[in-house]
Amino acid sequence: MKNAMQRVTPVLFLILALSGCALQNPAPRVVIYDFGPGPLSSAAPTPGKTPPALVLEMLEAPAALDSTAVLYRLAYADSQQLRPYALARWSMTPTQLLRQHFRQQLGQQRALLNPGDSTGPNAAKPLLLQLELEEFSQLFESADKSSGLLRLRATLTRPGTKGSQWLAQRSVVVQRSASTADAPGGVRALTAAADAAAHEIELWLKDFAP
Repeated sequence: MKNAMQRVTPVLFLILALSGCALQNPAPRVVIYDFGPGPLSSAAPTPGKTPPALVLEMLEAPAALDSTAVLYRLAYADSQQLRPYALARWSMTPTQLLRQHFRQQLGQQRALLNPGDSTGPNAAKPLLLQLELEEFSQLFESADKSSGLLRLRATLTRPGTKGSQWLAQRSVVVQRSASTADAPGGVRALTAAADAAAHEIELWLKDFAP
């Protein structure tokens, strides 16, 4: 019996030692990101004519961007390959995050409607904005220099009794430098790019009256 206990003791000691190492060095966890809390106060409406109401459709995107992965490209190695960070994720897909973000920004100066929402019988027909996301990634020019790149195509139409009237189309390309060459730096840069894209679209929409 004594010999058996002597054989078991080293095994128990090894198990306890390994358990202690596991507690001291826990496995790394995936970090979840979004664009932040959004506006912290209501924006005062710009004096003048009220802009037309806007229906913002769901964003469309290629399959490669239809996931929660935070993506990057190595322009100095193989710019045609999208790579996901292992321990970084968006809280929603980029299309969902961007639609939410654009609604927050564009809705500060005009009425924002969802597809299918009805307006009053005497109200002007709202404009319809369709957005196609083409690129949303952190682009590394070198190992220590990168930027957040957002590219999308915006199409504006006005619904009518005889079908939608095509008004205009615009390509939006925004690039913002990343402060650090890692996932947190890429997320901050892409958030800044989303802010700039929303501002550019808002300025563009001001050219269209009801």
